[in-house]
Amino acid sequence: MSSTAGQVIRCKAAVAWEAGKPLVMEEVEVAPPQAMEVRLKILFTSLCHTDVYFWEAKGQTPLFPRIFGHEAGGIVESVGEGVTDLKPGDHVLPVFTGECKECRHCKSEESNMCDLLRINTDRGVMLNDGKSRFSIRGQPIYHFVGTSTFSEYTVVHVGCLAKINPAAPLDKVCILSCGVSTGLGASLNVAKPKKGSSVAIFGLGAVGLAAAEGARIAGASRIIGVDLNSNRFNEAKKFGVTEFVNPKDYKKPVQEVIAEMTNGGVDRSVECTGSINAMISAFECVHDGWGVAVLVGVPNKDDSFKTHPVSFLNEKTLKGTFFGNYKPRSDLPSVVEMYMNKELELEKFITHEVPFSEINKAFDYMLSGASLRCIIRMEA
Repeated sequence: MSSTAGQVIRCKAAVAWEAGKPLVMEEVEVAPPQAMEVRLKILFTSLCHTDVYFWEAKGQTPLFPRIFGHEAGGIVESVGEGVTDLKPGDHVLPVFTGECKECRHCKSEESNMCDLLRINTDRGVMLNDGKSRFSIRGQPIYHFVGTSTFSEYTVVHVGCLAKINPAAPLDKVCILSCGVSTGLGASLNVAKPKKGSSVAIFGLGAVGLAAAEGARIAGASRIIGVDLNSNRFNEAKKFGVTEFVNPKDYKKPVQEVIAEMTNGGVDRSVECTGSINAMISAFECVHDGWGVAVLVGVPNKDDSFKTHPVSFLNEKTLKGTFFGNYKPRSDLPSVVEMYMNKELELEKFITHEVPFSEINKAFDYMLSGASLRCIIRMEA
């Protein structure tokens, strides 16, 4: 048992006091884990667009002060009552969504959308008692998606932790906690392109490039990247993208361009932007008879789109996915092993690294479009 088990830990955390304002390094108190909770020491974390979106509070109810962060790798410091499958010293990846292993979704082989631990961006407190485990001089600090990894120590529900191979480098595999696994799984688990097939990827950010990586691993022979920013095209070649289309370069809809390029349409498409127009294009660019389009990007809550019902009658398939259809506790360890076995390349996603004291630089890199993933090193 850890020497600090059962005690309050004082540590550094990057606290967001206001929407869109730089994070402030503070000394916070982190309470011991309660039933079915685990306290972690975070060694590496990274910044995701989801953190930035809610930090900016665009279209959301602001919940501040808050500790953001949800892509990370750490070591178990202590466990609460009822936790039997983790112990101090275990290496884990915290995940923004969970796997209780008891609900209908967790028991289904087809779903990863846990009834108990599905992502909740508005909660800000722990499930056990509706309270935060973070405080500053008695003031509670809100959690973020149950992980809050922009802190040297954090408390997470056991169902949101994937126990991984201790030999895996946490400064690399930490990025599997969100976007990379989402894109990778969208291709491998949902689109399932066959060897030699054609795939169109809409959006060449980190998630889209991960979807391209998945198509490469699956053996697709043509991977067409679609993006409004032509500067992304050269970088995308590293992820297996073979051809590029910028919709702004054409007067006709991009789905027609892709259909002409591929003799009727691609075999699979993966949409990673959240744009309604991209969703329509991704569906309409797949081949009739067998084409499958997978939606990954998160639209605005009031968005809707229409398409031609005859496309479904012509046996085109439209699917959606959440976290790449990976169950966090059951499946994420095997994704780590893909990296360890050199099947999956993670280094090319990591464009920057900063010490924890300079975490605001990670926001600058992402907001400027300069980074895919910036690793934040908790210890100097």
